Amino acid sequence: MSNVAQEQSMRRPIRRVSTLLLIMFVGLFGSSTMIQAVQADALHADPRNTRTLYDSFAVERGSIVVDGVQVALSEPSNDQFEWQRQYPAGELYAHVTGYNTLGQGNTGIEGAMNSELTGTASSQFLDQVLATLTGESPAGSSVELTIDAEAQRAAAAALGDREGAVVALDPDTGDVLAMYSSPTFDPNAFASHDTAAVTEVYDRLISDPEEPLQNRAIAGDLFFPGSVFKVVVLAAALESGRFTLESEFDNPAELQLPQSTSVIRNASRETCGPGETVTLETAFILSCNIPFAQLGLELGQDAIAQQAAEFGYGETLSIPLTVLPSTYPTDLDDAQTMLTSFGQYDVRVTPMQIAMTTAAIANDGTMMQPNMIDRVLAPNLDVVAAPEPTILGNPISADVAVQMRETMELGVREGLATNAQIPGVTVGGKTGTAETGENNEPFNLWFTGYGELDDRSVAVAVVIVPDENIVGDTSNVVAAPIGRAVIEAVLNS
Repeated sequence: MSNVAQEQSMRRPIRRVSTLLLIMFVGLFGSSTMIQAVQADALHADPRNTRTLYDSFAVERGSIVVDGVQVALSEPSNDQFEWQRQYPAGELYAHVTGYNTLGQGNTGIEGAMNSELTGTASSQFLDQVLATLTGESPAGSSVELTIDAEAQRAAAAALGDREGAVVALDPDTGDVLAMYSSPTFDPNAFASHDTAAVTEVYDRLISDPEEPLQNRAIAGDLFFPGSVFKVVVLAAALESGRFTLESEFDNPAELQLPQSTSVIRNASRETCGPGETVTLETAFILSCNIPFAQLGLELGQDAIAQQAAEFGYGETLSIPLTVLPSTYPTDLDDAQTMLTSFGQYDVRVTPMQIAMTTAAIANDGTMMQPNMIDRVLAPNLDVVAAPEPTILGNPISADVAVQMRETMELGVREGLATNAQIPGVTVGGKTGTAETGENNEPFNLWFTGYGELDDRSVAVAVVIVPDENIVGDTSNVVAAPIGRAVIEAVLNS
């Protein structure tokens, strides 16, 4: 073998080793780059990253503020974690603030705005660098909410210990003015640095049949809407151009569903007022099921589904809390379509969705993105973020919105929502009662409406699930006064 051949033979293994080393280096460099640059935020936020979790308790977590008052704040702690979270208002804002724990994660604003509250958001990077260079103690930003304290207190007081939820929105901006869910809980129990105690509290509440951790305003088991869904169906009818408020429908006391032995009736178990026919306007203000079932069949499921989608059904929202999408079912037969036309069969909603729908009507057909964040303030009081109002869409025309407001206001003056009346205030509204299943399970009692006074307006949605169905406990008796109380609180604040 020649010297050249021997030399080439000897170099071949060296090249292989060099290539292997290069591949290993590239792989190591790539993986470290992926971890440091691409996956850094995800790893930082991973609840299994206990180092990040414990480090976050060494930082003064920013406050959550409502109307200038801290509803979540951090105080110096006498243990290794340096800071102790406190919730002075306790149960009143529990589903708004959520909680921040050592072992069970975080929820509510504590979870949705965690990076801002801990000062680790990308927008706060330079502030943190500057604080480090100047020797200042690290601190998170405070988050000021859009919640109206008086409206929140009114919602809690009016709802009391009954199961349900209340949402209030500013129709012009989308600001969330109240969001209360009952039953509630004390978030202070989750702030303990005793992880075993926190786990015990969590396990007890998560297994509680009353489900106090569930934010019924935006999540959990969605509600059947009953007659408040007639607002969507009325909008679909008027938008179609095929119907007006004076359109007439047959007015029997009961109606057998097609291809079915089932019979539907109005809540009164009588005809919808006197006469062999009834107008769409009268059917709405008296909340009659039979005329709306006929209307729904004539409109068809596609038209109703499209109108529901225009109002936001099927869409997940971030406010920044996650709002589960409300749903309108698909692949319906005629009988099912008729049932959905008065909010039964398998229509499922959140109170937030119902409030958004009513807010769009109050705002001339323009639907605004719901939002809970007013401002984010750095420790030096610089404004880190101040979300601007955002339009989600225009589900109905301004002309249809006017017609619907006139009809909803008529319903409050002389229909089935009279307990929402407020002297000197323009109030429109709609009640609803939804059957939730068999075996005489308690109905969902609803009210949705809006109030206008001078240049201020508010839209509300209220749902209650009573312990049992009691004769006389109609939505006008139970739910409408709660909506009225919240409207008054906003307009008088």
